[in-house]
Amino acid sequence: MLRLNFYLPGEAAPFGRPSAFYMVLDLRNPEPCAGFLVFCSSSFKLKMVCSDLLLVFFFWCANRRESRNCRRQWVTAKPVCAVIVTYHPTAKMLENVSVVLPQVQGLVVVDNGSSSDELQPLRLKSQTLGFQLIENGDNLGVAGALNQGLLWARNNGYPWVIFFDQDSRITEGFIDRMFASWESHPGRERIGSIHPKYLDPETGTEPVVRRASDGGPVLSLTSGALMPLWIFEKIGDFATEYFIDCVDFEYCFRIRAAGYLIADSREAVLVHSAGHANKSVNFLGFHFRPTHHSAVRRYYMSRNRVALYRKYFRIFPRWILQFVSDSLRETIKCFVGEQDRARKFRNFLLGVWDGLSGKMGRRDLGSECN
Repeated sequence: MLRLNFYLPGEAAPFGRPSAFYMVLDLRNPEPCAGFLVFCSSSFKLKMVCSDLLLVFFFWCANRRESRNCRRQWVTAKPVCAVIVTYHPTAKMLENVSVVLPQVQGLVVVDNGSSSDELQPLRLKSQTLGFQLIENGDNLGVAGALNQGLLWARNNGYPWVIFFDQDSRITEGFIDRMFASWESHPGRERIGSIHPKYLDPETGTEPVVRRASDGGPVLSLTSGALMPLWIFEKIGDFATEYFIDCVDFEYCFRIRAAGYLIADSREAVLVHSAGHANKSVNFLGFHFRPTHHSAVRRYYMSRNRVALYRKYFRIFPRWILQFVSDSLRETIKCFVGEQDRARKFRNFLLGVWDGLSGKMGRRDLGSECN
């Protein structure tokens, strides 16, 4: 009698049973050649027992789930380099580095002009944890620092890069969930950037996400953005003339203008705060939370927003009008509920003028860029 018995790897076939011919098959491997035969008799009469068929079906169902898990492990094993931009880093930022590093294959921290005392803990952390630290003696702006990290990732052969602000905090399994969302997207080969779900650390709320007809966000932040290196080969690096603010929005518009997609992951959560919105303001019965950006930031925000309006209005008129509306509401909250309003208003007007006249790049307005 010839009998076909199926066993999982590691289980021993019952050798010694007479008149039997056993087939030990690795059911976790779909390849037919994974099985091997164990001869226990010279009889060649084939008889398939029904119980064996049921057993095969049971293990086949169980191993479909196993194969999906293996495929996900393959996806998340894609080499990805994290880029973190720092500016006067704090002890909390060092904790974030320790959380990010185990989830990626490479990490580069680009510092923009911090003092030696501020950099010393980061230098020690770099030596003990083994990540790359790039120290800029001056503030080159967010775009310039992002491009430095991007260049390091490109030179070291990473096909994926993910960007973080120093005050962003990722959650457990963040990178795995980002890649899983990318892998399940029907148009993943056209995705130029995929973004997480953002939660405010103070309120636990998610900001409003305006979506395009393809279901992806129209605009999103650079912090937490997972991007393939090929998108930078296609449409270029970040725009250094913006220096700081709207660098992420400009690149989102550029991705969509080139015909590529922006997607997001609802499972990957990034704890991120826009500005310093840690205090609610009550004005005429309306409650809101101003961002409390510095007067210097107010200049770059207004200037770069105007530059975006001018550059992309003809391509995306509806989205630009929505962006103008959101920006006006945010600016009004600033002038109503924040301190140092006179200086912020002056810088706001100066930024609008420079944006209209096309004066870009860094402008000497002081050292406070938070």
